[in-house]
Amino acid sequence: MTHISPSPLTRRGLLKAGGGLGLAALGLGLGAPSASASVPSSQRFDLTQPSYDLFRSKTLHDSTVQQGFAFDNVNRRLFVAQRTDGSSETGGDLCITQLDFAGNYVGYMHLQGFGHGVSFGAQGLGSDTYLWTEVDANSNGYGTRLARFKFTDGQTLGSTSSLLTKYAPISTANEYTCAIDPVTNRLIVRYNISGDGKHIAAYDLAKASLGDFSGRLVDFKQPALGTRSATFQGYTAYGQYLYVMTGDSYDVTGGVVNSEVLSINMNTGAVAEAPVITNAGSTLSFREPEGLAIYKTVDGEVRLFLGFASGDAGDRRSNLFYKNVLV
Repeated sequence: MTHISPSPLTRRGLLKAGGGLGLAALGLGLGAPSASASVPSSQRFDLTQPSYDLFRSKTLHDSTVQQGFAFDNVNRRLFVAQRTDGSSETGGDLCITQLDFAGNYVGYMHLQGFGHGVSFGAQGLGSDTYLWTEVDANSNGYGTRLARFKFTDGQTLGSTSSLLTKYAPISTANEYTCAIDPVTNRLIVRYNISGDGKHIAAYDLAKASLGDFSGRLVDFKQPALGTRSATFQGYTAYGQYLYVMTGDSYDVTGGVVNSEVLSINMNTGAVAEAPVITNAGSTLSFREPEGLAIYKTVDGEVRLFLGFASGDAGDRRSNLFYKNVLV
């Protein structure tokens, strides 16, 4: 049963109260047809330009490798996902750590049976942050629906908690993750169709928060990605373009950098800028690419953030870098 949070969907708490099924589950936005609309044109990041440090070697609440990360651009908050210490790799148990922008520890949540954590979103509403994640992990540890809930420091949520609002916007999908473009306020959904692979859809975030997934902006099959590695490590979107990172840890490559970032034009589904090798954090130990996210500074600069895990097993660390040149 899909649960609806009791908080109203307003600036005081953006969830729709009601009887248990979101609009998506009642028949709006189902199926996977091609998009009937498009997103407005925008600039894109020049991926050949240098990356700059936000921070390196910061400790998260748990000691496992970081996965995705997300910014609440309203309240200027940062959240990082990782597998919960001691949990099964396929159990879907996640720890979400809140850090400040210097990488200092602020707080955490534990999520039981949610998913892998490769990507998630943070939505600022008033002084609160609502997280969008995958939920209801399958036997492989990947979420089979989306969930939305308020971040509460120190709280543990199970996948059946009444504090969750769950969505299944694509009726034929069997796995979901998501990201948020905080500049255009769009929800980006990456979903899997059995036998047909990964697809990308985009929605208006405010409507999606009400359970209305009927106005799909784009919907396309994910094209071929990295040239050096097939390991998918994160995605995000800014304006017209989706960004994807691939690559492996130094433990896999023998110390060779194979991490790449590429951009995709969401209006066509075609690659806009071919995979570019990224040497961000090349001197880190272990160095596994882990996550992408968008942030807009107080001064109005839009940044594409790249995440990497570092450190020894049992003491993995978080590292964030960014690109800021638009063309």
